[in-house]
Amino acid sequence: MKNYLLILFVTAFALSSCNNKAEKDAVSGLVQDSTKIVSLNGTVSEILSGLGLEKNIVGTDITSNFPETLKKKPKVGHNRNINAEGVLALMPDVIIGIKKDVPAPLAAQFKAAGVKLILLDQDFSEIGARVLIHALADSLKYTAKGDSIVKVLDTDLAKIKPAGDVKQKPKVLFIYARGTGTMMVGGTGTQVEKAIELAGGQNAIKDFADYKPLTAEALVNANPDVILLFESGLQSLGGADGLTKVQGIKETNAGKNKKIITMDGELLSSFGPRLGVAIQELSNKIKQ
Repeated sequence: MKNYLLILFVTAFALSSCNNKAEKDAVSGLVQDSTKIVSLNGTVSEILSGLGLEKNIVGTDITSNFPETLKKKPKVGHNRNINAEGVLALMPDVIIGIKKDVPAPLAAQFKAAGVKLILLDQDFSEIGARVLIHALADSLKYTAKGDSIVKVLDTDLAKIKPAGDVKQKPKVLFIYARGTGTMMVGGTGTQVEKAIELAGGQNAIKDFADYKPLTAEALVNANPDVILLFESGLQSLGGADGLTKVQGIKETNAGKNKKIITMDGELLSSFGPRLGVAIQELSNKIKQ
C-alpha cells in the first residue's frame, strides 16, 4: 500500500511539473532564452525591443537603430536588399520582416534552411501601426506586452494637436537629400506624406506620386510654407545655408520665411511604437 501511494505521489508530481512547463512554454511562445532572432526591419526591431526581446536579437538590417543599443548588433544589409547567406550565417531560429520587403526567392531560401520565417504587413497609418504591433506580439505569444505598447502609443497620439487652421493647412514640401547631387521631392503616397497629414499639414506636391528629382520649377509651383528634410539630409547639403543656395528655394514662402525644419528620418518614417512621439514633434515644428 505504501509503495502504491508513493507511485501516486511521484506521478502527480511529474504531471504537475509537466503542466507548469507547458504553461510556461505557452506564455513564452516561440521565444525561449536561447532563441536567436534576426530582424529585417527597423520598426520590427523596435517592437521586439519593446516586447523585452532585444537580448534575443542576433542581427538586424541597417535601419534598426532604436533603441541605441541596436546599433551594436551585426548588420545584414538594408531591409530591401538582404543577403540570405549573411542572415543564415548568424544561425537564427526566427527571421522576422515586412512582407513587401522580402521577395519570394529570399523567403524560399530561409524556409529551405529550416528557419521559422514571420512576415508581416505594414500600413503607414495610425491603425497600421497598431495592427503591426499586435500582429508581431501575437505571433510570438507576447499579446499582453503588445497591448501595453499600443496603450502607450494611443496615449501619445491623443496628445497631438493639429498644426494650423483646419481650413488652411500649412503646405509642407519634403526633400530627400544626399548631397546636392541627389535631391528628390516627395509626392503623394509616401510615408512622409502620411506623417505630414497626421501632423495637421498637407503635402505641397499633389501632381505626382512617390519621388521625383527636385527642380526649381517644381519648387516655385509648389510654393511650400514649410520645407522638411531628414536631419542627415540637411547636413549633407551643408545646413540651412546650403539649402537656401539651391535654385528656387528663396522664391518659396518657406525660403522667404526661413521655415526649414528637420526630423530624424527613422523616427519620422517608421510608423511603429513611437509614431505618436514623431507626429507630435513634427506638428510642433510645423507650428513654430
